[in-house]
Amino acid sequence: MDNNLLVRLEDLVNNPTARVPVCLCLDTSSSMSGMPIEELNEGVRLFYDAIREDETALYSAEVSIVTFGGNAQCIVDFASLEVQPNAPTLFANGMTPMGEAVNMGLDLLEQRKEEYKDRGVDYYQPWLVLMTDGAPNGDSAELSRAINRTVELVNQKKLTVFPIGIGPKADMGVLAQFSPKRPPLKLQGLKFREFFAWLSKSVSKTSQSTPGESVKLDVEGIKGWGEL
Repeated sequence: MDNNLLVRLEDLVNNPTARVPVCLCLDTSSSMSGMPIEELNEGVRLFYDAIREDETALYSAEVSIVTFGGNAQCIVDFASLEVQPNAPTLFANGMTPMGEAVNMGLDLLEQRKEEYKDRGVDYYQPWLVLMTDGAPNGDSAELSRAINRTVELVNQKKLTVFPIGIGPKADMGVLAQFSPKRPPLKLQGLKFREFFAWLSKSVSKTSQSTPGESVKLDVEGIKGWGEL
């Protein structure tokens, strides 16, 4: 068993707080080079900072980051920010295997949910944030499987999904297929910081509720960074 997994499992024993699992599935393909990837990195850093500064969220939020640039990669596996406090640095390169990345994120989530159950730790409905500036060009069967799995989880109220398009070339049609309950959103310009500030507030609000109860999202706040 690798050391990181051991630490993440021990954390569930030492800190039995109900968890809010958040999977960030981020496009880091070469079209994100330059300003977009810099702004994305800054946004993720601010997200980590905001969670760390909120005592409830610090112990309950668990962040996982899966990137898709060249190949799907788990950069950070689910753990509280007490265990892994620093945001990773993301680099842009390669193609856009979106389906592979979403499947990897959902697999990590299933695995983590099993770990919660095994150790008697309660958890809130997980979040999947999917951000892309283009169209998927990985394996089409993987993409179909990712869409079907996501839609099924959302319809069973086992997942909240946030598909977000970046820039003029984001394939909003594909993003819409991942989200049966609400239309995908388009990021205004490069407002990653505003988005991640909104996300950290939403995660904090969720962490202060009771697992199982539905938390009303700040829809008004979306207007500060997104457009339908």
